[in-house]
Amino acid sequence: MSRWLITVGVILILLGLIWPWLSKLGLGRLPGDIVIERDNVRFYFPVTTSILISLVLSVVFWLLFRK
Repeated sequence: MSRWLITVGVILILLGLIWPWLSKLGLGRLPGDIVIERDNVRFYFPVTTSILISLVLSVVFWLLFRK
């Protein structure tokens, strides 16, 4: 369990470090991401980006942990 948590932590740190380059690819501004802007409030919910990241991580974890 601890090795798994350390691996997830390292992956999150790496994603945080490469996020500026990933944002240039358009992640976070895909069609289907919800942005509502009012006077002093901005609500942002990245639906499509979340689904895409979930699919990629599912495939990666499936490839890593299949037997």
